[in-house]
Amino acid sequence: MPENDDYGLSPTKLVHTITPPNVDYGVPKPKSYCPKIGLIGAGGISEFHLKNYRTCGYDVAAIASRTLADAEKRRDEFYPDADVYGDYRQLLSRDDIEVVDVTPHPMDRLPILRDAIVAGKHVLSQKPFVLNLDDGESLMQLARTNNIKLAVNQNGRWAPHFAYMRSAIASGLIGEVTSIDFNLQWDQTWIAGNEAFENVHHLILFDFGVHWFDAANYLMGGQSAQTVYAKATRFDDQVYRPPAIASAVIGYPHAQVRMSFHGHTRLGEEDVTTVV
Repeated sequence: MPENDDYGLSPTKLVHTITPPNVDYGVPKPKSYCPKIGLIGAGGISEFHLKNYRTCGYDVAAIASRTLADAEKRRDEFYPDADVYGDYRQLLSRDDIEVVDVTPHPMDRLPILRDAIVAGKHVLSQKPFVLNLDDGESLMQLARTNNIKLAVNQNGRWAPHFAYMRSAIASGLIGEVTSIDFNLQWDQTWIAGNEAFENVHHLILFDFGVHWFDAANYLMGGQSAQTVYAKATRFDDQVYRPPAIASAVIGYPHAQVRMSFHGHTRLGEEDVTTVV
């Protein structure tokens, strides 16, 4: 083919880059309500919860962990004046604690969530919320019966780029969304040897990708999904058991959301979201 043959090529198009419009996407904070918080579970994720509570100036009054030394470690790192307990029920028995942050893995977390709601505490549950829909519906009904606020820690929706996109769409800046592409390559090899993660076959979609399913739900502005197709694939050189490659396509009446995940990318990590 001659070098100057432009068969099959689109005409060169002028690309315009604009300054992002000013959109208020900050995290709202209570103006006066500052309850005492109890943290249940002092594993790896608790470090990030406590770090951000401290940054925001929130009052963590107690930390409970079945391994008392872990609770003591987190107390010494972040809240030296907090009380520590080896049994979460001791924390729930305190009248001065109004909100509990429950961080253990789903199977261990379920009875704690029930006990916390019955104890009259407002609850923040780590994600993924539950392992089946019946448990989720049961917890929601229990919270309604006890007049308790029950929230899931879908913290990904407050990542600056997601928060900006959500606010931009809600304000009508983009118009009706017809497609979203999530394309992620990142290094999740730190889970190798951690049985709590190694035993979750669909780890990429279930534990990590749940943030992007959540994003798809709120970015689509109330449109109802009609179909979902998802697949996970494992390759021989992986250092952990669950499939590291996954994809999903969500179909709407007049739109589509596509997700592409590779959780074993040791070089060239990238996170790109395109909304049209």
